[in-house]
Amino acid sequence: MKSNYRWFVVFVFFVFMLLHQADKLLIGPLTTPIMETFNIDEAAMGAVFSGAIIVAVILYPLWGYLYDRYARSKLLALAAAIWGCTTWLSALVPGNMFPLFVATRASTGIDDSSYPGLYSLISDYFGPHIRGKVYGLLQLTAPIGYILGMVLAMVLVDSLGLDWRIVFYITGGIGILVAVLIFFGVREVPRGQAEPEMAGMEEVGVYKFNLKVALGLFRKRSMLLLFTQGFFGVFPWNVITYWYFRYLETERGFDPGQVLMTMVIAVLVLAAGYPIGGALGDWAFKRTPRGRAIVAAFGVLMGAVLLLITMYIPVENVPLFIISLAATALFMPFAAPNVISTVYDVTEPEVRSTALAIEYFIENFGAATAPFLAGLIAVAASLHTAILVICVSTWLICAVLLVVTAYLLPTDVANLRRVMRERADTERARQVAKA
Repeated sequence: MKSNYRWFVVFVFFVFMLLHQADKLLIGPLTTPIMETFNIDEAAMGAVFSGAIIVAVILYPLWGYLYDRYARSKLLALAAAIWGCTTWLSALVPGNMFPLFVATRASTGIDDSSYPGLYSLISDYFGPHIRGKVYGLLQLTAPIGYILGMVLAMVLVDSLGLDWRIVFYITGGIGILVAVLIFFGVREVPRGQAEPEMAGMEEVGVYKFNLKVALGLFRKRSMLLLFTQGFFGVFPWNVITYWYFRYLETERGFDPGQVLMTMVIAVLVLAAGYPIGGALGDWAFKRTPRGRAIVAAFGVLMGAVLLLITMYIPVENVPLFIISLAATALFMPFAAPNVISTVYDVTEPEVRSTALAIEYFIENFGAATAPFLAGLIAVAASLHTAILVICVSTWLICAVLLVVTAYLLPTDVANLRRVMRERADTERARQVAKA
């Protein structure tokens, strides 16, 4: 595979994820006008947030199986088309039909569970010692997409006075265009071709989803711990994504300009945390199989400690609050590229979409209720209390689980390398016999 083309694929997927994340996260900065349109409170809005997450959770196993069984590039094009269509549907709902809005927003979760195939396909373009950097680069799209969503919301809704639905019409149309780009621009490649054991081989064996191999995921101790930490790991992200914008508005008393300045600074620093965390994970992995998990645990622990400090900074001390929030944001994403890379460090290529889909299924199974739970706590107490209780407690649990994962990883990493050597030997023997 030519180096230039594989980076073109990264570019296409970067565009897909950036615009998809902007559409997905746009509902955060549009929370207040949407609540006003439907005349609802925080608890009801929390149900809107949770609906899409629940749908995504349910469909993760199906997407994972399909990606390991069929062409991942074509399925990703389908996911982009679904993104566009469901976004349009949610924009069509009139203000007196809130239940229908909940249903249509929930349908946008169909394509939210499509990323496992993307990461799996990338793993067949790039070897294990560089994957963390590539995944960190792709995951820049979440924070940058959030900024793009904020800018769209503030420019089109706040400044130009357009209805919030117009923004959804725009992002939905972009989804259709991205679907066309992926369908015609991204080629499928053999599963496992980028593994070091396959280096120099003209042909790589064809491997597709295997139920026995997939069930073997649950016999890997490191994977079981990654699944467990994943259950707790997304709670903070969902709470911050969906509620922090409103927290700044209502409990910090920030005006729109202050909100934009604060979130842009924090999100830009957070964006830097993805490639930094991925690069540190690659560097550490070259020295020990435990490296990625150690980097992930460090980032999670620092995020919890710094968020706790940030939330107790007095309201009137805005500069210190922004600085502390930015410091928190730097460490928050360290785990993301390293968890994905670690999953692929211990799983066979033909079940990598399934493995990551299971990870995301478990992550979001519990976290799907997080926005709704935060809304309930906010009604009973405050958003300050909701953010602190949910985020700090779950991050501390994740830090402990990642440390234990680091201890167990060497055995599972070595087992995968043994399997890949056996496959490489078998393929070479087959090619010799064929010649």
